[in-house]
Amino acid sequence: MEARGWSPRRQLCPPGILLLAVASLLSCLLTCGQAKVYSRCELFRVLQEFGLEGYRGHSLADWLCLAYYTSGFDSAAVDHEADGSTNNGIFQINSRKWCKTLKEYSTKGCNMYCTELLDPDLKNAVICAMKISQQPQGLGSWEAWKHHCLGKDLSDWVDGCTF
Repeated sequence: MEARGWSPRRQLCPPGILLLAVASLLSCLLTCGQAKVYSRCELFRVLQEFGLEGYRGHSLADWLCLAYYTSGFDSAAVDHEADGSTNNGIFQINSRKWCKTLKEYSTKGCNMYCTELLDPDLKNAVICAMKISQQPQGLGSWEAWKHHCLGKDLSDWVDGCTF
């Protein structure tokens, strides 16, 4: 009986596809490992440390309401829009005007990559949100804030959270 070695007659998966699949899986694992969903009072304390209380005339309750209705307090939230842009991070900052993708070379309003807005320490997300809130419409730049927070009693957002 003659021993035969195994040799494939055809390739089941082209190398480029396999590499893409592995890179996608790795990207997901890295992003998922960095995600943080804050509790209301935990986010209250973080935003307070960044000095958002009273910033541009808005209370911490405004910022908490905004974060809840845009991302559910999820630092790694990414929403894909029909126009190809993305909304990124805890404040869902859009890539069309404010942050750039890894494929872009131009600077945008916040002068940072969209992936930097997903960091659980929130530093870049807060810096960019502060820049956006300096626009004439303030927090009204976010539809979620206009629909859910503007003109409402927001005291429940900070109740029970210690300074």
